[in-house]
Amino acid sequence: MIVGLGNPGSQYELTRHNLGFWAVDELARRWNLRWRKGEKALLAQDKGLYLLKPLTYMNNSGQAVEPFLRKEGISQECLLVIYDDLDLPAGRIRLRPRGSSGGHRGLASIINFLGSEEFPRLRIGIGRPAPGLMSSADWVLAPIDKEDAVLLGAAVRRAADAVEAWLRYGMEKAMSEYNTRA
Repeated sequence: MIVGLGNPGSQYELTRHNLGFWAVDELARRWNLRWRKGEKALLAQDKGLYLLKPLTYMNNSGQAVEPFLRKEGISQECLLVIYDDLDLPAGRIRLRPRGSSGGHRGLASIINFLGSEEFPRLRIGIGRPAPGLMSSADWVLAPIDKEDAVLLGAAVRRAADAVEAWLRYGMEKAMSEYNTRA
């Protein structure tokens, strides 16, 4: 199961906080999958592979992810969560097999509901705002300007490439190829 984190609603569509949604939308487009409304999430499915976009708002993402994993009998090792990250430079991506939330509240919610940090994740860097420009909370929810949209759109496409590599070749090979790529 591949989960993209974001916030539901048109007012959030073009914000940095929705890059996880952008990434699973890119995968659904590539794989010609259609979204349908499930309980607390939008779902797209191809055989035993699920894409999921929680409709619970970012900070409550675990409320949608954990029940779906349990219902479908999917192990945490077969879960990949894609989300925005302030601590990575804008446009960089980073795959990891496990780890802490790093302060990301959507990821923290999933960790809390699963009771574990032992699941793969893919971070899409959004960088931090210039000092004094705006708060981090405002930064992640602010509309993306045209210049950043090009950079972040390319990062989302690389993130989708990394997911396909993870599915095809496994975590180690995908990490070695995509974690070092600018």
